[in-house]
Amino acid sequence: MHENESNTSERLTRESDSLKDDRLEHMERVFADLLEAIGEDGGREGLVKTPGRAARSFEFLTQGYRQSVEEIVNGAIFHSDASEIVMVKDIELYSMCEHHLLPFIGRAHVAYIPDGKVIGLSKVARIVDLFARRLQIQEQLTTQVAEALMSALHPTGVAVVIEAKHLCMMMRGVQKQNSVMKTSCLRGVFQDDARTRSEFLALLRQ
Repeated sequence: MHENESNTSERLTRESDSLKDDRLEHMERVFADLLEAIGEDGGREGLVKTPGRAARSFEFLTQGYRQSVEEIVNGAIFHSDASEIVMVKDIELYSMCEHHLLPFIGRAHVAYIPDGKVIGLSKVARIVDLFARRLQIQEQLTTQVAEALMSALHPTGVAVVIEAKHLCMMMRGVQKQNSVMKTSCLRGVFQDDARTRSEFLALLRQ
């Protein structure tokens, strides 16, 4: 790496670290105010360090805002003659409902049919995480994963199914403990061709 490139990289790293520090300090103040607002004593032993811990937790849980699909994929797309369904099942996901800031937890099942290109296996899970680590609704998350794969790979089709339990429904409101929400997004041949769609659903049930 040339000296100028090295200096630029170091400067960008310092700027990124500075922004992160500012963000964490801001969130820490917000969490301290929140503890006070709910009637807690932020000075008691068990809560003294809670605002800092909560800030670092939210920094991690929302890291998807500071990532991009291009960064995640990082060139891990390869030429292939494969033309049948490629499927990754049971990808664990943890996200947060944008309406109540409570978690929803579940699994994503992602399939695509290559058109000359395949993507590294772990990248599929990382794309799911990218969008899950933002404030979300499940319907939007499902669509975003499908559209990201369509854009990155240009396959003949993509299918995404997500099933999750929402704590905003389990801990508050109707308090239904066993309800599961399922969403799907079909693109390309999965949407247009009944036979391909049936094959995907059969793989999903196995």
